Amino acid sequence: MVEIPTTRPTRICLVRHGETEWNAARRIQGQIDIGLNEIGLRQAEAAGRWLKGAGIVALYSSDLKRAWATAQAIGAALGLTPNAAPEMRERRYGVFEGLTYDEAKTKHPDGYAAFEGRNADYAFEDGESLKAMFARVTSRLQAIAAAHPGQNVAVVLHGGVLDIINRFVRGNSLETPRDFLIPNAGLNWIAVDNGRWQLETWGETAHLEPGALDELPS
Repeated sequence: MVEIPTTRPTRICLVRHGETEWNAARRIQGQIDIGLNEIGLRQAEAAGRWLKGAGIVALYSSDLKRAWATAQAIGAALGLTPNAAPEMRERRYGVFEGLTYDEAKTKHPDGYAAFEGRNADYAFEDGESLKAMFARVTSRLQAIAAAHPGQNVAVVLHGGVLDIINRFVRGNSLETPRDFLIPNAGLNWIAVDNGRWQLETWGETAHLEPGALDELPS
């Protein structure tokens, strides 16, 4: 009897970085390099403990401090060294960076309306459009998947990046209003098999203390 070869999907656990003081203050970080607070470090360690039995063979991370520290904590639990993936950095919010959401709305009302309305071409001032971000994020995501056929890997990244990937995997447009949460240190599993992407689970927080913050203001 001839055995027919079977393939396993490549599974990717996407982990949002742990909490920062700017997350708690609802201040827009973008690519400003803010580190984890004490809660964020505990969240990162909890994610690492939770993932110990997940069969993860490689770990990638945005090189911004808040993601990299999260990845280091996860890597310590899994016995893996993070690989830098700068393409998975947060969106460049330009003149919005460093402002709270309320301050951005007051100081840049037209720009904030474009941001809130998910205008995919809007790039702030000195920032980045959703379309440009989509191109850099999905290109690296597909490269990571191609490098690990049939394996489980983890990627530590940011709320805005998760927003892009969720839409990419589900086939939704960049302009579609968000219908999912993106909690700090939440676990999000996606898979790809023969070029077909699917979302397995999203926003898992069973490993965390209550109160993980969503990526957008309440």
